[in-house]
Amino acid sequence: MLTCGAGVVAALACGILLFAATPAHAQGGAARPEVWMGPPGQDNGRCFRELFEKPDEWKETRSLVDVLFYADHNLKRQFTDDELRKWIGQLNAWKLKFAMEVGAIKPWGQTGEKCFSVEKPNWDRLQNLGASLHAIAMDEPLLCCRLHIKKPDDYAVQETANYIALVRRHFPQMQIGDIETYPSIPLADHVWWIEALQKKLAEMNVRGLDFYRLDVNWVNFTAQGLGSWREVRKLELECRKRKLPFSLIYWASGLPAGQRKGLADDSTWYVGIMQQGYDYALIDGRPDQFVIESWVKAPSRCLPETGEFTFTRSVRDFVRKFARQNP
Repeated sequence: MLTCGAGVVAALACGILLFAATPAHAQGGAARPEVWMGPPGQDNGRCFRELFEKPDEWKETRSLVDVLFYADHNLKRQFTDDELRKWIGQLNAWKLKFAMEVGAIKPWGQTGEKCFSVEKPNWDRLQNLGASLHAIAMDEPLLCCRLHIKKPDDYAVQETANYIALVRRHFPQMQIGDIETYPSIPLADHVWWIEALQKKLAEMNVRGLDFYRLDVNWVNFTAQGLGSWREVRKLELECRKRKLPFSLIYWASGLPAGQRKGLADDSTWYVGIMQQGYDYALIDGRPDQFVIESWVKAPSRCLPETGEFTFTRSVRDFVRKFARQNP
């Protein structure tokens, strides 16, 4: 099992020295990036619930975060109206933006219209409880078409555009972004997808994407010899050329495999996201949105932010080191 012993400390110290020796990012004048935080959803939303029940245990982390987000279907099934009404009031008092991860094309909703019709009542509910819905991030519509429902890419373009058009019509204030995976979707396909989707939306007189988010399974760079951080950086620059904010998820990509081998514990999450931070910073990568998100049922504890390897501790330490560096 990984522990906070000499090996982990040495690895982190090595990363710190490497980072310190790296030239500063060459994006003079760039706007400060946004920080998004998406806590794990296991145990019937325990982590999300604790954020509101124990607010003093993550005060510094909260001051470093711009957006708190959660899967919309978990909001629907895990929490009561009374809970959400109270928590939305706290979010508003903290001046934290609120966002959701949503489906646009899914096996249970294979058209944009079907997905939207299922999700809209929940969004209306949240607004009626006082929520200001800042943004949605669509959960991998291109990958879903390719891997799960076996539809062609042109179908993915059309149905995703249809979904975005419905959201724009009914929730014009919300930002809309897309999440897609890498390296399971190659770099060239990401560039094509962005171009094709933005073109289709323009033809429909619908505003295009507000951000493009990459979910990188970075353990595959070494485990399978697929992909690289340099290619991710190329996609960041492609987005920047199109004035499309580039969003990157930071997560412990090697944790699931480590769990299967009996090698993972909460320190694996912490060390994993910090390692990703170093690796991407070392090639001058700097996303417009730093997204610290867990869907791997780890770490086991959310609070306090001063505890070893808790989720809020990982967010706090990551943001201090990477997302608040001067560009």
